[in-house]
Amino acid sequence: MAKYLFAYTGGATPETEAEQQAVMAAWTNWFGEIGPAIVDPGNPFGPSKAVAGGGAVSDGGPSGLSGYSVIDADSLDAAAELAKGCPVLTNGGAVEVYETFDVM
Repeated sequence: MAKYLFAYTGGATPETEAEQQAVMAAWTNWFGEIGPAIVDPGNPFGPSKAVAGGGAVSDGGPSGLSGYSVIDADSLDAAAELAKGCPVLTNGGAVEVYETFDVM
């Protein structure tokens, strides 16, 4: 079994406490559905900086990443199938799925 990174992009930020609770409930339910495949549920991202060759620094990463999770799955296709239930997809976001490799 390999590890896969779910890189979340976009998604709306809940504005009210009720919306925040609903979003958290959706994530909790989804993680419950995935069960033991979750290695690291991850976290959302805050402000970012991008560092280019030569050391130039700019505000905000160009990728628009908004968070991550790490899961175990049998294949890239299986990981992508799990990503289809992600709550970020219901509010304008997307999930990029990457296989990771142990090198250290």
